Amino acid sequence: MAPFHPRLAELPEEIGIFPLPGALLLPQGKLPLNIFEPRYLAMTLDALANGRMFGMIQPDLRLPRTDGGPGLYRIGCLGRLSSFSETDDGRLLITLTGLARFRILEERPLDESGYRSARVDYTEFSRDLVLDGNAPVLDRAALLGALRPYFRARGIEANWDAIEQMPDATLVTTLAMVCPFDVPEKQALLEAADPTERAQILVALMHMGAAANAPAEGRPS
Repeated sequence: MAPFHPRLAELPEEIGIFPLPGALLLPQGKLPLNIFEPRYLAMTLDALANGRMFGMIQPDLRLPRTDGGPGLYRIGCLGRLSSFSETDDGRLLITLTGLARFRILEERPLDESGYRSARVDYTEFSRDLVLDGNAPVLDRAALLGALRPYFRARGIEANWDAIEQMPDATLVTTLAMVCPFDVPEKQALLEAADPTERAQILVALMHMGAAANAPAEGRPS
């Protein structure tokens, strides 16, 4: 059992939200963040004083800007500050542990704090809080077979012994969060119906990424 495992009814209905392109948080994943902008320092300190939770969400650049900044995707992930430290220059180094995905119902007007907040609903993602039986049905050989050429094409070094020893659920969550996919691709991974579908999307994205970044052969220089 995780040391902090809330029930659906215990999740906050209104949360601070941190729009950050390419920064994907998934349930049970761990996202390190370097907080330095004043409004997000304020959000982090408010979270530390009030349940230690805020939401990660990605900007959707297809949407018009609002008073708060870029338009947002409607689905993000609530995280809990599971560790933090303060640097000498006033930054906060934190780790956010994913709890459950949410859908934005309504973004709140900005106040003097400057950070964005929203009223959210978790109902359709209630299974994110189920720790047991939530592992993907995974063709591990297919995943690793897609991962090796993807990392090679992207010039990414990897500890293959550690990767091969990871449990399936941890492996899928970690790769989805750390691989350098584009924002819409990260959003597709976030919005996957379940961990099995997320693993399938991950394999497809790695195949496409390896093909797109493979060196051209047989072309005149």
